[in-house]
Amino acid sequence: MRALRFALALIAAPMALAVATPAQAQIGIGLSITIAPPVLPVYVQPPLPAEGYIWTPGYWAYADDGYYWVPGVWVRPPSVGLLWTPGYWGWNNGFYVFNRGYWGPHVGFYGGVNYGYGYGGVGYGGGEWRGGAFAYNRTVNNFGGTHVTNIYNQTVINNTSNHVSFNGPNGISARPSPQEEGFSREQHVEPNAEQQRHFDAAAHEPSLRASANGGRPPIAAVSRPGEFHGQGVVPARAPNSTAAPRPQGQPQGQRPAQGQPPVQRPQGQPQPRPQGQPQVQRPQQGQQQPRPQGQPPHPQAQVPHQQAPRPQPYPQQHAPAQHQQAPRQVEHRG
Repeated sequence: MRALRFALALIAAPMALAVATPAQAQIGIGLSITIAPPVLPVYVQPPLPAEGYIWTPGYWAYADDGYYWVPGVWVRPPSVGLLWTPGYWGWNNGFYVFNRGYWGPHVGFYGGVNYGYGYGGVGYGGGEWRGGAFAYNRTVNNFGGTHVTNIYNQTVINNTSNHVSFNGPNGISARPSPQEEGFSREQHVEPNAEQQRHFDAAAHEPSLRASANGGRPPIAAVSRPGEFHGQGVVPARAPNSTAAPRPQGQPQGQRPAQGQPPVQRPQGQPQPRPQGQPQVQRPQQGQQQPRPQGQPPHPQAQVPHQQAPRPQPYPQQHAPAQHQQAPRQVEHRG
């Protein structure tokens, strides 16, 4: 039955192919089916393997056994000046049609799908060509231990709550802008040989089938094309996970991003609160001294709620915890 629907989809496809040149047909329209693709899995971008690679996001492809995941991967562009436009699923005359990705001088329309890591639905915010060299946006890419010469910082707002993987009814309703329509008429270059090997390897990996992984592929992204084992392989994670979604740029992203760090108290200090910390550890007594003030006549040294100062070993503890202040999670961008 599925094969019959697939055959009917191929019959409908020539109408779309008839209005395109042979090159556009090969790069543009792929295949058509009647089943919507699963939502995009959530994963951490693997580290950049070497300078000069460009990130290409993962996507759901389709075969006789149903949908399977093609992992996101760093790829060397075919030539200087080319950028990757991701493929996407779109609704066309009753079928889901896959529009294949391509290389070109500009990033064209990819259905408004938010693939993340610079591909937020329009254009690419992860990097750009500058004088024959590719420059990377530190706020988007995971460099790992790779030395990168050309770096810049530009904030990219990414809606991480939207994981819809297709354009059309019950999906994304974005339409190409006039500029994107112009980009679609530029000269395009097909996926290179290492990309094609990557696609083929994904098609033959049983664990990447949606029927086997339930939409959370164990190989969600890799550092190098076709290398599905060893270092650089990243699995999908739960969509609502509180873990940091990606390492940001260079080593600045290596601070612990999950939960509150353990409070390191100075020895001999009963209750040190770093001043200005929003989380209140204990009730305030209307004064800035971190330890309660005892009453002179009584031998118990730590009786709270007393006002008379005592000559304790640490009479004024305003500053001891300044260097102990818990790391602020200002770098954690979600």
